[in-house]
Amino acid sequence: MRVQDLAQLSTRMFKTNPLRTWLTILGMGVGTGAVVVLVGLGFGLQKIILEQIVFGETLLSLGVSATGAQGLTLTSETLTDFENMDEVLDASPLARFPALITYKGLTGNVFVQGVEPPYLRYAGIAASAGTAFTDEDAGDANSIMLSPAVLKLFGIDEPDEFIGERVSLRLLVPADDGTDVINEVIIDKEYTVRGVTKEEGVLNAMMMMPELRNYVGIEEFERIQVRVDTNQNLPIVEERLIGLGYRVSALSKTVEQASKIFQGVQAVLATFGGIALLVSAIGMFNTMTVTLLERTKEIGIMRTLGASPNDVKYLFVSESIVVGFMGGVSGIVMGVSLGVAVNVFLNLLASQFGGQAVALFSFPLTFLLFIALFSAAVGYLTGIFPARRASKLNPLDAIRYE
Repeated sequence: MRVQDLAQLSTRMFKTNPLRTWLTILGMGVGTGAVVVLVGLGFGLQKIILEQIVFGETLLSLGVSATGAQGLTLTSETLTDFENMDEVLDASPLARFPALITYKGLTGNVFVQGVEPPYLRYAGIAASAGTAFTDEDAGDANSIMLSPAVLKLFGIDEPDEFIGERVSLRLLVPADDGTDVINEVIIDKEYTVRGVTKEEGVLNAMMMMPELRNYVGIEEFERIQVRVDTNQNLPIVEERLIGLGYRVSALSKTVEQASKIFQGVQAVLATFGGIALLVSAIGMFNTMTVTLLERTKEIGIMRTLGASPNDVKYLFVSESIVVGFMGGVSGIVMGVSLGVAVNVFLNLLASQFGGQAVALFSFPLTFLLFIALFSAAVGYLTGIFPARRASKLNPLDAIRYE
């Protein structure tokens, strides 16, 4: 049988029995749509979480801090030692001091952090409002970045409203004589807030390291971000630093663990959707079996006119594949439409109540293509048994069938 004849005969059901055909496709679509919606929810939740992490160089860096148990400290010499490692491309430090921040007569406690622009890239620190420091801002002596918690000290709920505001700082530095005396270093200038970070739950004010050095001597660092050259060398450098007694954290492990968790979530959601798809497949199998009984005489006539058993089998299989594929497409349309509608509704609520817009449902193109092909495969599996029965019918018995 020619391909064009097979294609014409396998789609004839849309003309001879359109209502039952479309109802079968719709039933298959409901099951497929359930899979699309539930797995799309898993992808959306994963995307919401992982979007908070800055990728790229962040995944190739290690955060190193001193444990204190072995008397380790992070100094300029330590920084040089890290940079001299063969697998390390760069190392960027962070210094931290307690301080008082004042805005329009209100004063609160914060930690002033001195950093260099590469540190922000390696640590994945980005701005939720305003702009973050870049390499061109290494000499910036007039602006700072604040964490959201600092804004709450002054009763500011919208980060965008605080961009461009001016604040003053007073550093609290321990005395050099080793006593518990705390000296107050007054910075006789105001800083412009250029950005608000995404670091929730911390009271940080971040400025460039050279500016901080103008007011306080920095002998030890709080943390050093080590940029490793390749992903393969990441565990090698990590084990080496841990062997030296340092505490090491890798964001790549956090991402990997989060991905595994969400893969499990998606598998569970897909299982629930698969139950609905299985019910739809049973209904489709029943429809194909009824179709076989209704077309028994037609099969006998086809066989009498010279159609081979394989021609009959191919005809039934192609019909079931078409129905399965169309059911998959309709399920994709229904599932994506529902997910997009929910996303739009949530974003409207967020805009009205001052929340952050999120996409609760996400539908990667590769996933949708897989669903379409998988639905066609389900159609094939539900049609193969009726197709074999049809191909084995005796032509004379089939013609006499009533």
